[in-house]
Amino acid sequence: MPLPVDHTIEPMLAKAVSAVPAVAPGGGRLLYEPKWDGFRGVVAYDGETVEIGSRGGKTLTRYFPELVEGLAAALPGPCVLDGEVVVPTGAAGAQRLDWEALSQRIHPAASRIAKLATETPASFIAFDLLADGDRSLIDEPFLERRGALEALLPSPDAPLFVTRVTDDAALAERWLAEFEGAGLDGVVAKPVDGAYAPGKRSMLKIKHHRTADVIATGYRVHASGHGVGSLLLSLYDEDGTLRQVGGVSAFTAQVRDALIDELAPLVARDEDGEPVRGQGERNRFSSSKDTSFVVLRPARVLEVRYDQMEGDRFRHTAQFERWRRDRDARSCTFEQLDVPHAYDLGAVLT
Repeated sequence: MPLPVDHTIEPMLAKAVSAVPAVAPGGGRLLYEPKWDGFRGVVAYDGETVEIGSRGGKTLTRYFPELVEGLAAALPGPCVLDGEVVVPTGAAGAQRLDWEALSQRIHPAASRIAKLATETPASFIAFDLLADGDRSLIDEPFLERRGALEALLPSPDAPLFVTRVTDDAALAERWLAEFEGAGLDGVVAKPVDGAYAPGKRSMLKIKHHRTADVIATGYRVHASGHGVGSLLLSLYDEDGTLRQVGGVSAFTAQVRDALIDELAPLVARDEDGEPVRGQGERNRFSSSKDTSFVVLRPARVLEVRYDQMEGDRFRHTAQFERWRRDRDARSCTFEQLDVPHAYDLGAVLT
């Protein structure tokens, strides 16, 4: 049957705030949810076929055949859901979200997709209902949409889950602290009386705010061809080996130009006096991109803000805070990083 909402609809977004709010902007109640770390997806099921749209309006359907099959079997009737595609890994009782495994699912080869669909099957976490049958819920307040979602999926099971929700800000604070150990990356707060607003930042998101002292070990020239576009960051591991942990960018044009001169004394040079260049890591997103960089001697320390780690690297691009000229680069190790306590993903889903 024709659906009143299409899977290409632009999802409603969230604005970052520094702490879990007690009330909505301008007053009003909030409901809080865990913030899932996956691919935002809009699932449209017309009673026969499932389509999964991405945040950018592109389809994710072909990359998750096992999810398409599972959703078609689990959904009771035509509907449109907003949620998150995730990949859980680990033994029962010690599962967590695996961003790297999820990222590997976006692959051009059908054979590779089929293999990973079996090895690392995905799940869908529903957190909003945009259409139920031929009825659009876009203009309904979130509290009613949430109630309709729970009525549609009263007993969800893998691969389809309904996210937890609470109106208790103190419990949301606990989720923020505890659920990171299961791979989640924060909390979302939603006004109960708000309609669904495609493409608008009508929700609030609270993520972890941490700082670390890291070493600048290289830089890439800005895309304009002038100045430092980004700095490569490293830390010493327990064996004393220097390992890249991410990057920092978003400098102003004035700072970019000034950094070229400021970092010149630290540039590593070969026997001919030419700058030594390193080769950055490549992946399927940067296979055609120049990832080379100018190598710097590990002497300059800076403090950066970051939200969470993915393995031994920053999950997202770090944010520059300040130079730490008082710090010895050799003292910048992984030991300073805040490691969350493990938390079973299954306990978040139930």
